Amino acid sequence: LEAPDHTTLSRRGRDLDIKAHGIPANGPIHLIIDSTGLSIVGAGEWAAVKHGGSGRRGWKKLHLGVDGTGLIVAHALTESTVDDATTGIQLIEVVDDAVARVTADTAYDTVSFYEAAVRRGATVVVPPARTATVSRRRPRAPERDHTITHVQQVGRRRWKKVSGYHRQARAENAFFRYKSVLGEALHARTPGAQTVEVQLACNILNRMTGLGRPASYATGR
Repeated sequence: LEAPDHTTLSRRGRDLDIKAHGIPANGPIHLIIDSTGLSIVGAGEWAAVKHGGSGRRGWKKLHLGVDGTGLIVAHALTESTVDDATTGIQLIEVVDDAVARVTADTAYDTVSFYEAAVRRGATVVVPPARTATVSRRRPRAPERDHTITHVQQVGRRRWKKVSGYHRQARAENAFFRYKSVLGEALHARTPGAQTVEVQLACNILNRMTGLGRPASYATGR
């Protein structure tokens, strides 16, 4: 049988319609959002490898939204210059399950991010920037003002403990698994193929998460 070569597979891969492989939630989820960098081979580095010249490795941002169990429920691949909070809003909006809580780091401390989470009926756990102040006029995001005031009253370390901010580590664990299993670089060279590559990678990790979950059920006495 005729087998396609690598170039043919790469070209066809750009047009694959990959569906997200998820596991239905039993109730409202705790959405945890973060981003990391994935390196890409640019034209400069490709030339350096072939001809001994000097090249520079570029990178893109992988944004993930995971639930409390580490399952990837939303993702996006963007240029390295894209704002984290802006993409975080998109992740909140595309999640199909009900969202009870949204946790993210200080990069997501914006009024718009709070508003997007509150529209989903979620509690927001985002440490405010150290220079953050409450609204002087009519508050656009009362929840953010409340967080700023609470941090000022009890201190940042105490706030992180009582708010459950440590759950942010779930997203960091997801990135560790991604890079350990699939590598720290994107292998595809075109934007469309890179998007497909990331979707496949997230599906692989979710399938692994699903297989690793224990099957619990009640037994008769």
